[in-house]
Amino acid sequence: MAIKNRYLERIIFKEESYQIIGKCTEVHNNPGAGFLEIVFKDALELEFQKASIPYEREKKYDVHYKGI
Repeated sequence: MAIKNRYLERIIFKEESYQIIGKCTEVHNNPGAGFLEIVFKDALELEFQKASIPYEREKKYDVHYKGI
């Protein structure tokens, strides 16, 4: 229990994190198995919009891998 409490103390945005994880869990539990990733992305986007959670979808970023 002490380890869990130390971990929770280090979370900067506790309420926001709790809300986001809750939406992710809701999406994970709802559609069921066998769907492609895009279904979960769309569902999560809808949940974030309903909850007024700001997000950026499919944001591009640079990947530096083995000098490429």
